[in-house]
Amino acid sequence: MSGPLAGLKVLEFASIGPGPYAGMLMADLGADLLRLERGDGGSTGGVANDILNRSRPSLAVDLKSDAGRDLVLALSEKADAVMEGFRPGVMERLGLGPDVLLSRNPRLVYGRMTGYGQSGPLSQRAGHDINYIAVSGALWPLGRAGEPPTPPMNLVGDFGGGALFLVMGMLAALLSARSTGEGQVVDAAMVDGSASMLSMMHSLLNAQYWLEERGVNILDTGAHFYEVYETSDQKYVAVGAIEAKFYAELLRGLGLDSRELPAQMDRAQWPAMKLRFADLFATKTRDEWTDIFSGVDACVTPVLSSREAARHPWNIERDVFALEPVIQPQPAPRFSRTPGAIVESHAADFPGDELRRWGLADDVVESFLRGVNGSLH
Repeated sequence: MSGPLAGLKVLEFASIGPGPYAGMLMADLGADLLRLERGDGGSTGGVANDILNRSRPSLAVDLKSDAGRDLVLALSEKADAVMEGFRPGVMERLGLGPDVLLSRNPRLVYGRMTGYGQSGPLSQRAGHDINYIAVSGALWPLGRAGEPPTPPMNLVGDFGGGALFLVMGMLAALLSARSTGEGQVVDAAMVDGSASMLSMMHSLLNAQYWLEERGVNILDTGAHFYEVYETSDQKYVAVGAIEAKFYAELLRGLGLDSRELPAQMDRAQWPAMKLRFADLFATKTRDEWTDIFSGVDACVTPVLSSREAARHPWNIERDVFALEPVIQPQPAPRFSRTPGAIVESHAADFPGDELRRWGLADDVVESFLRGVNGSLH
């Protein structure tokens, strides 16, 4: 494995959404992850073909069996960290909670990914991204004036407030464990993470610069200079000309004279200016506007679909996406000395190969193989 996390051993209990994404991020950067899939007939299957499961192998294990639990206990002694995304209390009922694993490996970092957290009145409540960001306050501001909040797919809760905070927390705890010799539990909740992402908005609210109304503020489509506009070919351009110098270039590209317009920050004139901008952008195609603003710092860019983005010259030149064998984002961020890499899931002929590579003794491996028909994907 290459990457800045090479040598780090992480045991990942298979889950959905933020769990596998966090695993993917760490594996892309060189961590040695072993993903434990359900071996009790509930496995999702096809794990090697899911981009979120890339760069690490998976092993089918029945955690409710004696053989499965014994294997996890043995692996946890070899691991630097474990990560799980079950509802609070599930791992404890399986006999694999943090108290048990930390007693066997005091340096272990135990990462836990949930929506509402390990404690609190909603900790046992089911939910999804839309529910978590609703509770944190992150959903309410998203959308246009006079319209309901618009769910941002599952980007803000699952991946932003969830996976990224889990990875950050685990890496921070790993640094602490290396200096102190003591591991700990990382309680990463999507409510907590998505609430943290609102820090700037709370600052603006505290300063009375942000109105607690949807679609009337500088960054929420309230302003004409921070908006998405439809073009003549039913495509879109994104405009983010906040600073005065960028706004001046935007006006110049649109053929407008600033001396004949209201001040940029005159909120009362924003609705009228949006209509005027919309009429202008509707006169040309997206690519024509892209050409007009090419090389100009007006903060105007084409809105690309996911597949367009993968094949756009700008992203191809920077190698943002891998195009073969399937389209997928390259590892991020980038490192000058220890770059990350996409590694195909290296399935072994026998589960024992992977377990021995992790350092498990032959008798432990043979005991597991006798107790359950494990299989690598």
